[in-house]
Amino acid sequence: MSFQRFALTLATVAACAGAQAQTGGYPNRAVRIVVPYATGGGSDILARQLGASLQQMWKQPVVVENKAGAAGNIGSREVVRSPADGYTLLLQNSTMVTNLGVNGKLPYDAEKDLTPILLLGVTPIGLAAHPSFNISDVKSLVAAAAQPGSSLSYGSCGIGTPQHFAMELLKLKAGVQALHIGYKGCAPAVADVLGGQIPLAIVSANLLTPHAQSGRLKVVGVSSAQRYEAMPQVPTFEEQGLKPFDFSIWYALMGPANLPPAVVDKVAADVRKVMADPAAKSNLSNAGVEPLVRDAAALAQLIREDSARYIELARTARIRPE
Repeated sequence: MSFQRFALTLATVAACAGAQAQTGGYPNRAVRIVVPYATGGGSDILARQLGASLQQMWKQPVVVENKAGAAGNIGSREVVRSPADGYTLLLQNSTMVTNLGVNGKLPYDAEKDLTPILLLGVTPIGLAAHPSFNISDVKSLVAAAAQPGSSLSYGSCGIGTPQHFAMELLKLKAGVQALHIGYKGCAPAVADVLGGQIPLAIVSANLLTPHAQSGRLKVVGVSSAQRYEAMPQVPTFEEQGLKPFDFSIWYALMGPANLPPAVVDKVAADVRKVMADPAAKSNLSNAGVEPLVRDAAALAQLIREDSARYIELARTARIRPE
């Protein structure tokens, strides 16, 4: 081996050793991804996709733990109190900031007590109507609400959820009145609008897709800036004149405060690979999650902006905790 090649080899080994030293060989043991909600939702499905893919990539166990309760606060606080070493991560969604809007505070500081890693994706919110109420778009919704003696009501996934906030924003922008009925989850609201017990339900848009396709429900609109890929025939609220109205549920990966930058970079780079994988993208799309990957700085800005937006909307719409 020539001296030049030998020197180049030494430099390469030194660089790799330096990078490994920065991350401590991360990960060299099992990693936990805490989901502060029950199984089956978008956060859980996304975490399990990440966990399975990262486990193959890292050759280390990646365990998803559901720590539901207190609207996501129990699991989030557990991560906040965990060592800042990258072995306990948090898969949160925008319920975190709706909680802040409703309650005025959280049992932790989302900006100071957590390290943003990556924005992962979004799920649009959809408003559906039972066909018997002759509501198919925002214009007919406004007309129905303006009828003498109208007493429209709508179901959401619960008081203070992103879906509840989205409908209250729609009411403000469209100038309509509708009584809120907060269910304990999206599924019961969908069941009641399907049965005609309530005229309207606002839920995660993916839950409406099969019923829109079968004609059992009319989807009035979706909350995202672009049309929802699974229901391309349904216009957005913005297209129907309610601007601005980009109000999707977002999902993000975070960790405890003061995560080492090298660990953040390592996790972010590998998660980006997962989110770019066609098979993973297909699995997530089928579950209603549309990949939308943005870096830590963009995620931190989103949390700040949404925190202010939800606090203001909660005040304006008089959204109060149960």
